[in-house]
Amino acid sequence: MSRHPIPRRRAARLAAVQALYQVEAGAQDPDEVVREFRAHRLARLLEPFVPELPSPRVDRAWFEHLVCGAWSRRQELDALIAEALAADWSLERCGYLLRACLRAGAFELVACPDVPTGVVIDEYIEIAKLFFSGDEPRFVNAVLDRIARRVRAKEETR
Repeated sequence: MSRHPIPRRRAARLAAVQALYQVEAGAQDPDEVVREFRAHRLARLLEPFVPELPSPRVDRAWFEHLVCGAWSRRQELDALIAEALAADWSLERCGYLLRACLRAGAFELVACPDVPTGVVIDEYIEIAKLFFSGDEPRFVNAVLDRIARRVRAKEETR
């Protein structure tokens, strides 16, 4: 039995970013979006990116935890993200997709202390690379690193 090239938690993170985008862009209820993803979208997760690969197995509980947690705490997370942005940037300027990536990453940094900082940041850099071909992955790295220094000050640096 061969392993899929995308681990289950990374697949959950990728799906969570897509779901958070859909919640905000479509002004949809997060619980409805989670149900839709569970019923239809998780089985075709990689289709837009690498259609020749079968979709990976998704840690469905982690997916739901990220979507519901990040959305329910978005005001707190948005404040952290806004503080981590350069002075000439605003959260609104980031756009839906970049905000979704930053919110999911910030949520893990704040609410999931068992996941090492380096893992969180590296995972969302990799996810950003799937969506963006410019400087956005480095932007995600910088913002999440600033947030991590603030909320995980006692943890050793990555």
